[in-house]
Amino acid sequence: MTYFYTIQTNEYSNYREGKSSLLGDLMMRKYLLSGILAALALFVVSCEPPASNTAQNTNAGSNTTAAAPTMEQLFEMDKKANEAWMKGDSKHFEDMLSDKFVSYMNGQRSGKADELKMIGATKCETKTWGLDDPHMTKINDDTYVVTYRSNIDATCTFDGKSMKIPSPTRAASVWVRDGANWKGVYHNETPIIDPKNPPAPAADDKDAKKEEAKKDDSKGDTAASSANTSASANTAAAPAKPSPSANTDALVKMHQAGWDAWKAKDAKWFEANLASNMAFVDPIGTYFGTKAEAIKQWTETMKCEGVTKATLTDGFATAISPTVEILTLKGTADGTCDGQKNGPLYQTAIYVKDGDAWKLAYMFESPAM
Repeated sequence: MTYFYTIQTNEYSNYREGKSSLLGDLMMRKYLLSGILAALALFVVSCEPPASNTAQNTNAGSNTTAAAPTMEQLFEMDKKANEAWMKGDSKHFEDMLSDKFVSYMNGQRSGKADELKMIGATKCETKTWGLDDPHMTKINDDTYVVTYRSNIDATCTFDGKSMKIPSPTRAASVWVRDGANWKGVYHNETPIIDPKNPPAPAADDKDAKKEEAKKDDSKGDTAASSANTSASANTAAAPAKPSPSANTDALVKMHQAGWDAWKAKDAKWFEANLASNMAFVDPIGTYFGTKAEAIKQWTETMKCEGVTKATLTDGFATAISPTVEILTLKGTADGTCDGQKNGPLYQTAIYVKDGDAWKLAYMFESPAM
């Protein structure tokens, strides 16, 4: 249920050279530093608004809960987080990120510890920056999304590599109530691209990929040799990978039904299965702030031809609460839409439980290069 713009820009070339890995998912990442810069710094923070004695207590260790936030309040937290991110100040985020934080970029998932490490290793030289055009979407009483536009003139360095950060971008931060605080549980950004005037396609990088593969193989051989000759080889088990929620298969099935509805231009399906205040960001950074706008775009405005199939892979859901889950996955369709050849997308979909039904409340998309 989405857009399939496959615009291969110079800014995306690092994705295609396979340089992102875990760098592609920095909580509090700023302007696609990863995958574009080989690190995407995600910058979601929390604050301590006045306590509410009437709100339900969601933290067993606290007698107070955070008051309902305003858009200005959450937007201000993103601004403060942006300042800390540019300084590589990971301590600013240690108590401000949810332990359930999810980062997903270029098909890579990471958690809170990885994000803090990446933020601390990122160094930026910033001339100017600014955030504007904020919008707030309520998922439920305990979960909100702020979507906004970012503009920056900066060069950042990670792991010895520097690159000028693309600008402008569309960003989204997801906030959850945690006792007396609001904490960041997800963030993402994608470049804002004019579909009528896209950047030139990236150059062929087959040779670059081959060179990277050779380097990786060489490193692997060296590491294996060292491990085999060392009597004190590390035998500790690798950290356990997070497991998808038990609801993953059901949400993937519903999401597939949404893509099928998009293919069939089935407005009635969307009316029944989208949350009343649904919003989303498409792969070229366009923001759609209402359910009506989303349905019109998917069933009327988009002009698609030759679409015969739409498939989903790599579905992984994370339960933020008993009534909110974040689903990440990759989707692909054939044919063309609005003159562009359809291709794979990475999607983050926030589902909220409405009675006995799960409904799509927010979605963020980016091209899968």
